[in-house]
Amino acid sequence: MVMFDPTIFENLKVALENQLYDLDNIDGLIRIIGRDDRLEMSVMSREFAIRFELAGRPEVCAEIRLEASLADLSAEILEIEEARPGCRLKIGFGMNVTEAETECGEIERILKTIWPDIPLVQTLTRVYGDADRGYENKAELRFQRKIDEEQMGDLPELIQYVLRSLAELCERSS
Repeated sequence: MVMFDPTIFENLKVALENQLYDLDNIDGLIRIIGRDDRLEMSVMSREFAIRFELAGRPEVCAEIRLEASLADLSAEILEIEEARPGCRLKIGFGMNVTEAETECGEIERILKTIWPDIPLVQTLTRVYGDADRGYENKAELRFQRKIDEEQMGDLPELIQYVLRSLAELCERSS
């Protein structure tokens, strides 16, 4: 009988899901508002994203995203010795801004205080003709190195940093 070993991607995905669903269903600290679990057939990659907000605070949402490329998945499954398979991690925050120049600077200050060494990209979008609503800001932290099961023990702390970020971003918009 051949034993199936879940991939790094699957193990990290399940660990994230379990911890976040506990924060939603058991602790009531967050509300999960969406999740995606995709196999991109054109390039044979995997992607998982889960979106949530603080309970009772819908003005800012967070997204934790894991991505695994074909190269990472195949290197792990084929047990290629010199390869270092893993997953890419991105954390995003979505919120509305009306004064882009001022508010984006404040958002950057908040996130760089909590995540000082992680590159931050803010992307603003607006529907033409709907200027009164302001801009949708997606502030994304892009981790430079891949993660694997060795970082599994860091996930609770990572989630706490995301919760702190959400709380401070919600306070900014109050």
